[in-house]
Amino acid sequence: ILLKSKGNSNRFRHSLSFVNRQLSGHLLTGLGEPQRVTEPVEESPCAHLLIAPTACFLGQPFDPTFLIGCSPCNVIADILFRKHFDYNDEKFVRLLYLFNENLNLLSTPWLQLYNNFPSLLHYLPGSHRKFIKNVAEIKEYVSERVKEHLQSLDPNCPRDLTDCLLVEMEKEKHSAERLYTMDGITVTVADLFFAGTEPTLRYGLLILMKYPEIEEKLHEEIDRVIGPSRIPAIKDRQEMPYMDAVVHEIQRFITLVPSNLPHEATRDTIFRGYIIPKGTVIVPTLDSVLYDNQEFPDPEKFKPEHFLDESGKFKYSDYFKPFSAGENDQRQHLP
Repeated sequence: ILLKSKGNSNRFRHSLSFVNRQLSGHLLTGLGEPQRVTEPVEESPCAHLLIAPTACFLGQPFDPTFLIGCSPCNVIADILFRKHFDYNDEKFVRLLYLFNENLNLLSTPWLQLYNNFPSLLHYLPGSHRKFIKNVAEIKEYVSERVKEHLQSLDPNCPRDLTDCLLVEMEKEKHSAERLYTMDGITVTVADLFFAGTEPTLRYGLLILMKYPEIEEKLHEEIDRVIGPSRIPAIKDRQEMPYMDAVVHEIQRFITLVPSNLPHEATRDTIFRGYIIPKGTVIVPTLDSVLYDNQEFPDPEKFKPEHFLDESGKFKYSDYFKPFSAGENDQRQHLP
């Protein structure tokens, strides 16, 4: 029910696959500015917006909740709109509030029920009505940005992901079956914008507070690879297997979306002797693989070693499915 998109339609699957390809292709090489994303983070306005407020605390303790909410949202805004929000921007603060409120509502039993049985939405009261109202406000903001992009669109030089989607829509102007529409693009962009909030960072900080020995190892790797005199760059990831393993283990351990979103069988299927007719709604339980005790020994324990080989190098697992499962699993497209 998040954005009323039709996850079982060919249009939705095509759009999602296109977005994944863009994120691993053109966007990672800069969309007209070669290697923009692979340049040092210090050259990004997002980094300056994060560093400036923290510097004023002069090493004293402070509540990072607001800042770690702003930072990932600004990174996503850069990819979607080539826009960076000032942390005092009233519209930005309002959007963050809506994102966080809906994230809290999503974790309630009622929203889980409505998400899997949307036909109940119009008949029962509950927090879903506030959720839908918030979604409408988010979608209205995104719709305005998409329309602005369309008015200034240069098909030969897309500026961001929104432009890429609009270029595809323009290519289909005279097509009988259009896979890209203004409403569909708005839904896709709003969905990605909502996903750019901070739960993983919050959980990560809590976990590191509980396991100071892991935090110490991270600091050792950061000091060795990056040092005290510069800001990290994307290329540093190759030299930081422990950091990579910790990030993956955080996403595995917290199981952010344990039941994922409802999927639909695209054809008649037989699985382990069970007949699954075409059109059957399927809800993947991602924790069944994220907590598989053969792939991840002691899955109830937080162990970065789940993603490290015997020599200490990063080891990827096919069981790592923190966000989705199926043909549009993001990991199929991202490096």
